[in-house]
Amino acid sequence: MPLLNKPRTAVPGGPGAPIASPSLSRLRTALTVFFALDGFLFAGWVVRIPAIKEQTGSSASDLGLALLGVSAGAVVTMTLTGRLCRRYGSHPVTVASGALMSLSIALPPLTHSPLALGLVLLVFGAAYGGVNVAMNSAAVDLVAAMRRPVMPSFHAAFSLGGMIGAGLGGLVAGGLSPTAHLIALTAIGLLVTAAAGPVLLRHPAPVTEHTAKGPGNDPAPRRLKGRTRRIVVVFGVIALCTAYGEGAMADWGALHLEQDLHAHAGIAAAGYSLFALTMTAGRLSGTALLERLGQTRTLVAGGTTAAAGMLLGALAPTVWLALIGFAVTGLGLANIFPVAVARAGALAGPGGVAAASTLGYGGMLLGPPAIGFLADWFSLPVALTTVAALAGGAALIGYSARRMSVPQGG
Repeated sequence: MPLLNKPRTAVPGGPGAPIASPSLSRLRTALTVFFALDGFLFAGWVVRIPAIKEQTGSSASDLGLALLGVSAGAVVTMTLTGRLCRRYGSHPVTVASGALMSLSIALPPLTHSPLALGLVLLVFGAAYGGVNVAMNSAAVDLVAAMRRPVMPSFHAAFSLGGMIGAGLGGLVAGGLSPTAHLIALTAIGLLVTAAAGPVLLRHPAPVTEHTAKGPGNDPAPRRLKGRTRRIVVVFGVIALCTAYGEGAMADWGALHLEQDLHAHAGIAAAGYSLFALTMTAGRLSGTALLERLGQTRTLVAGGTTAAAGMLLGALAPTVWLALIGFAVTGLGLANIFPVAVARAGALAGPGGVAAASTLGYGGMLLGPPAIGFLADWFSLPVALTTVAALAGGAALIGYSARRMSVPQGG
C-alpha cells in the first residue's frame, strides 16, 4: 500500500537518481509561494463578498447561486487540469493558472447584478480550480521526493496567505472600494507569479511512478483501476466534507457575524482571519502530527474537533463565543483536506489529485447554494450546522477507511 511518505523518488536525470537538495529546497519554496498566493487572493475576494452582495442587490439565495459560479468553474476545470498536468507538466500549469487567477479576481466588483456576478465567478473559479489541482500535483511529487509527509506545510502556506489576505481586506474594507482593492490584488498576484514562476519553469517536477514517462509522452490520463479508483473516491468524499466547511466559512462566516450577531465589518472580516490563523497553526504542526499519530487518528481527531467547533460557531449567542468556535473549527479542519488529497495523489498521481480535488471542491459546489437556501428557509445559523454534520461524517469515513489498501496492480 503506497504510504504518504513512501519512497518512490526519481528525477529527470533517470529513474531512482538522487535529487539535489538545493533543487528540492527551491521547488518547495516556490510551491509554498503559490499556495500562499492562492489563499491570499481567495481571501481578498471573500472579505468583499458583503460589499459586492449589496452592490449587486442580491438576496441570500441570489448570492448562493452566484457563488455557485466559483465552485462550478473550479470543478469543471479540475478534470481538464489533471490532463494538462500529464501532458505539459504540473509546473507550467501552476504558473499559467496562477496568472489567470490574478487577472480574474478584478472582475467581480465590475458587476451590478447577480447573473453578471455568477458569470464572472465562473472564470475566477476555473482559474482557482486549475491552480489548486496543478500545485497539489506538484506538491505530491515533491512529497514523494522528500520522503516526508510535508503536504500540510503547503496547505499551511495557503491558510497563512488567507489570513493575511483577510486581515488586509478587513483593514481596507472601510476606506477602499472593492474595485480598487481587487485590482490591487491583481497587480500583487501578477508580480508574485512573475517572481516565483521561473523557478518552477526551470526545475521539472521530480519523476515518480506516475510521472516517469514525462510531460507530453502520455497525453491521455490512465484510467484508475478497480480498488484504486474506489479508495480515491473515499478520500475524495472526505475532502468534500472538509471543503464544504472551508467554503462555508469563507463565503458565509463573515456574513453570519455581521448579520446575525451584529458585529462590525472589521470584526466580521477578522472572524475569517481567526479561522485561517488556527488552520495555519494546525497545518504547520501537521507533519509532526502525521508522523506521531498517523493518518487515521489525524483524520478522526480533526473531524470531531471541527464538528464541535462549528456547532459553537453557528449557535453561539455572542460574537466572542462564535469567534472561539471559528478558531476551533479551523484547527479541526486543518489537516483533513491535505491528507485526503495527498493520499489520493500517492495512489494515482495527477489523476488521483484531480479526482479527489474534483470531489472535494464538489463540497464548495454544494455548500454555497445549500447554505443560501437553508438560510432563506430557516436561518443562517441553522444552515451552518451542516458544516458540523459533514465534519463528523469525515471523521467516521476516515475511521472506516483505516484498513483500506490497494493490492498490487490496482
